[in-house]
Amino acid sequence: MSLSVGVDVGGSKIAACAVDAAGRVVLRARRETPAQDVDAIVSTVADLVTELGQTADRGGDRVASVGVACAGFIDAAGSTVLFAPNLAWRDEPLQARLQEMTGLPVVLENDANAAAWGEFRFGAAEAVDDMLLITLGTGVGGGIISEHQVLRGAHGIAAEVGHLRVVPDGRRCGCGNRGCWEQYASGSALEREAREMVRAGSPHAAELAERCGGDADRLEGRMVTEAAQGGDRASTELLEDLGRWLGEGVASLVAVLDPQLIVVGGGVSSAGELVLGPARAAFARQLTGRGHRPVPEMVPATLGNDAGMIGSADLATSRRGPTARPTERDRSPEWT
Repeated sequence: MSLSVGVDVGGSKIAACAVDAAGRVVLRARRETPAQDVDAIVSTVADLVTELGQTADRGGDRVASVGVACAGFIDAAGSTVLFAPNLAWRDEPLQARLQEMTGLPVVLENDANAAAWGEFRFGAAEAVDDMLLITLGTGVGGGIISEHQVLRGAHGIAAEVGHLRVVPDGRRCGCGNRGCWEQYASGSALEREAREMVRAGSPHAAELAERCGGDADRLEGRMVTEAAQGGDRASTELLEDLGRWLGEGVASLVAVLDPQLIVVGGGVSSAGELVLGPARAAFARQLTGRGHRPVPEMVPATLGNDAGMIGSADLATSRRGPTARPTERDRSPEWT
C-alpha cells in the first residue's frame, strides 16, 4: 500500500503520521521542536519521515510523498517558508532541503490551509464544495476552500483571518497592529480575560481562583472550559463573550466568501456549544442580508489535531500543492 507522510511543524512539537488514500492514519511519530535551530528543525522533520518510511517498509507498505504543514507564510511556489512567528524560519528553502534529505517529493502548506483541506476531504466538510475553517488556539487561524481548491492568494499567504482588524485602536497584537480579531476570539484572549478576573479578586471568579490556586498566571484556558462545563457562571460568560467575537468575525468573512459551511476547530473548540451556541447567535445577528440569503451552518471540526497532518499528506498524494492546477474539478486525490 502506498502511503503519504503528513508532518505538522509547531512551536513546541513536530508530529508526523503516515496516511493512506482514504485519509486513515496508519503510523505516528513525534519529536520536540528545536524551535530556534533552523538546521535541527529540518533534520528532525527528515528523521521523522525516515522513521515512518522504515516502519512502513517492514509492514509491506511504501511511503511515496511528504506533506508538511507549517505555522507560517508559504510562498506562492510552495517552496519556501517566508516567515514563521514561532520558529527560526526566515526565507527558508524547506521544500528543496527536505526533498534532498528524504529522496521524496515534498509539498509545503500553511498549517491552517492543510487542516482545512483535511476537513474538506475527510472530515466535517466532505459533503460540500466550499468551506471556511476557523481554528481557535493561541491565535485565530483560517483556511478557505473555494470551488474544491485551497485559496492561497497571489502570494501564497491568504486567509490570515486572525489579523482582521475588528476594534480600531484596540488591544495590541503580536503582529504589531491593534485590534486584531485574535486578540478577542482566541485561547490567549480567553486566558487573559480569566486571569484579569482572578487578579481583580472578584467573588464572581471564586471557582477560577480555586482552580489555579489563587495564582492567576497559572490559569489556563482548559480550566475555564472545565469550570464552565461544571456550571460556573463566570467561566460560562467568558466563553459566551469569546463566542460572540467569533460569530461577529465570521459574519464579516461570510459576507466576502459566501461559503457553504463554516467549520470551527482548534483547542478552544473543545468547549463545544458553550462557544458555538453564542457564536451562531452573533453570526445570525450580524450576517449581511440575513433573512434573504442561504445561511451556512457552523459546525465543529471532526479530525482534531490530526487535521493538518491528514490534509498535508493528502495534498502531497494528490500533488495539490500551491503550484498545482487541476484540469477539472473533482474530490479524488488523483487527477491529471
